[in-house]
Amino acid sequence: MSDKTPIGWKNYKINDLGFIGRGKSRHRPRNEPSLYGGIYPFFQTGDIKEADLYLHRYTQTYNEKGLAQSKLWKPGTLCITIAANIAETAILNVEGCFPDSVVGFIPNNEKSDVRFVKYYIDTIKNKMQNVSRGTTQDNLSIEKILTFNFLTPPLPTQQKIATILSTYDDLIENNNRRIRILEEMAQMIYREWFVNFRFPGHEGMRMVESELGPVPEGWEVSSLNDEIEPIRGLSYKGAGLSDSGMPLHNLNSVLEGGGYKFSGIKYYTGVFQEKHKILPGDIIVTNTEQGFEYRLIGFPAIVPRCFGENGIFSHHIYRIRPRPNSYLRRSFVYYLLMTDMVRRQIISYANGTTVNMLSIEGLQNPKFIRPPKKIIFLFDEFAQPICDLIESYTEKNANLRRTRALLLPKLIRGELDVSGLDIEIPEAEV
Repeated sequence: MSDKTPIGWKNYKINDLGFIGRGKSRHRPRNEPSLYGGIYPFFQTGDIKEADLYLHRYTQTYNEKGLAQSKLWKPGTLCITIAANIAETAILNVEGCFPDSVVGFIPNNEKSDVRFVKYYIDTIKNKMQNVSRGTTQDNLSIEKILTFNFLTPPLPTQQKIATILSTYDDLIENNNRRIRILEEMAQMIYREWFVNFRFPGHEGMRMVESELGPVPEGWEVSSLNDEIEPIRGLSYKGAGLSDSGMPLHNLNSVLEGGGYKFSGIKYYTGVFQEKHKILPGDIIVTNTEQGFEYRLIGFPAIVPRCFGENGIFSHHIYRIRPRPNSYLRRSFVYYLLMTDMVRRQIISYANGTTVNMLSIEGLQNPKFIRPPKKIIFLFDEFAQPICDLIESYTEKNANLRRTRALLLPKLIRGELDVSGLDIEIPEAEV
């Protein structure tokens, strides 16, 4: 032990601090439809990667049959990914299942604070990923996790460190809730105006027939190609990826179901062309997906300001901008691409054997109902302030993450002594 080790801190293995066990998903094939669609949350590695501190958002659920071949873990369990997205962590705050690509850690409450253990793993994530390298597939495994020492202070100090760091995560989660509410509000307004045709002044509006069904008089059927210009991004080489450089927006920059995914950003120092540049406010659309569940392919996101004025985008996404002669606004285009009618048309152009690919025709040929210019501009007056608020909360979260990242290693290594601080320790938010 180093002379610089803080007094009272000791090295432990993670199983000295609590129970660690692997998740269960015994049924093969894993994607058997009869396992899903029930009431039990089923958390996967991607869900854990997307979480900040607490894990409560999921994309699939198990039914009774699914639960019977799995295991239900209690709130307060730390989830650690050991395959795919390796060494990502989040704490369950609802009961849930997870597969054997995830391990669960249940703390001994007399020895460890689960939040401290989570933050400790964050500081050694790269080391865990390095020992996971394999010839065919990367895998962490419980045995490899047990090779790591956890330099751990007495429980009261763990709790103080965890409380300081979790304050940032709590603020981030509150901002994320606000962002989700704002997104839902904008989508609700869009549906009300442009799907249900209950826009301002719709009273007494005569409906006329079109190739897409009845539409308000004066509204027209248009194709995406008449209004927007999709461009495929840079086919880059891995050697150009770096910890710094030009922000590279990529397939992992879009959330399933639409929206920007901040954890997916990469940085690139290689060669690119002018056409591969992207600006804040530009729309990106995914054109690739592993599998054929259509959770990601064809969904849009808006490039945020927090990555700066200059960026590039990869070949797994399209950049979309309204054509110069179009009066469509970006806010309208963004929500248009998430409507059921347009999505059905877009994904009809996706095909492949193992990897699903969206051809550029999928963003050119679909048709939609185009409102008059004044209605589009009026919607933009409603939507743009919402987009600005979302951007503001997004920038706040980026600043909070940067500050937390600076504090994290100093606190976890004991470089900042918090033992004498009078910090109120809240009960775990699970």
